[in-house]
Amino acid sequence: MIERQFITQNMKEYLIQEYIAKTLSNVGLSHTKLVKTPSGVKIIIYASRPGLIVGRKGANIKDLTMVMKNKFKLENPQIEIAEIENINIDPQIIAEKIVSSMERFGTQRFKGIVHKVLSEVMGAGARGIEIVISGKIPSARAKTWRFSAGYLKKCGDIAMNYVKKSIMSANLKTGTVGVQVKIMPPDVKLPDDISIYDETKVEEKAAAEKKADEEKSLKSKKGRKKHEGQEPKHNKKESHKNKEHKEHRQELHPAHIQSEPKESKPDNKSEVKAQ
Repeated sequence: MIERQFITQNMKEYLIQEYIAKTLSNVGLSHTKLVKTPSGVKIIIYASRPGLIVGRKGANIKDLTMVMKNKFKLENPQIEIAEIENINIDPQIIAEKIVSSMERFGTQRFKGIVHKVLSEVMGAGARGIEIVISGKIPSARAKTWRFSAGYLKKCGDIAMNYVKKSIMSANLKTGTVGVQVKIMPPDVKLPDDISIYDETKVEEKAAAEKKADEEKSLKSKKGRKKHEGQEPKHNKKESHKNKEHKEHRQELHPAHIQSEPKESKPDNKSEVKAQ
């Protein structure tokens, strides 16, 4: 039963994302995210041109919220629009740019369009990019064109989880043409990236660390000696009390009224024995 709930929920999310992608075409849409909140469901739309999505006085947002309530049965849907900082690293926006330019100018200029996109993406700081266009382009016979720049992983964990992918289709007079874009972002850390440091820098760093440790140890030793040389406060108080007590006793029993020692009388028995 729980598995069915997960499946239905994921299907619902997929249908919502597909509907938003169809309705908000040619506005630089990247992706949408659904987040559950205590008050309802929050739909975050990431796009490069958020002004076109909002519309005049938020008319498009109001229409979208009504569709989400009536068609998809969402409770209190809240739509937010987030702007993407770096447009040239998002594969969905790049694929949309290629598709829109091919639909506008035709198939004769597709190579110039793709090379321009490659230079823009690499200039934005991407590690690598690959664009694959397949279909009846530029002639009536179907072909596959591959364009690439930089370094791009094709297999392994990095290719599956860190390389961004997008697939779109362009409807032309000759037929449907598929466009696939793969981009490896600049913040991806490869396992074979090794940084080599100079020996002199390493030695200097080690010497500085050793000097700092020695200074710390000397400071701690000096602090211990000072602490041992100082008499504790409670001991000072006790010694002060003892002095006061001695002075008080001397006042009660002065030194000149001391009892004189008794003279020892000779024993008669010991004198007789001596005689």
